[in-house]
Amino acid sequence: MTTALNVIAALLTIGFGLFGFLAPAFTANALDLAPTKSTMGLSEMRASVGGLFVVTGAAVLWLNTPMAYAMLGVVYAGTALGRLISVALDSPPLLKALTFGGIELALALWLILVNINKAP
Repeated sequence: MTTALNVIAALLTIGFGLFGFLAPAFTANALDLAPTKSTMGLSEMRASVGGLFVVTGAAVLWLNTPMAYAMLGVVYAGTALGRLISVALDSPPLLKALTFGGIELALALWLILVNINKAP
């Protein structure tokens, strides 16, 4: 069961990343990011919201070790922390921020707590 949930978390990471990688305008809109006259925002979507998550999820599946899955949890812990700080300082739409943050926190907790003690 643990292995299956780890793989699902890595596949979700790839899936989340594919939105930013392949559909950056859609992703920016879903995240309430306003377009500008520059296409640099699309580049950032493809890079930080897209490619980073696609490659991280793929690397975790390729390595397929408890430490790799735990490190994916650390990545999600960082995103959840950023989201929490944003809620406190930036006043984003609360429901959307808490929904995304809740998903990130759940993935972080699962991946870290289940895998960290299995690492050699």
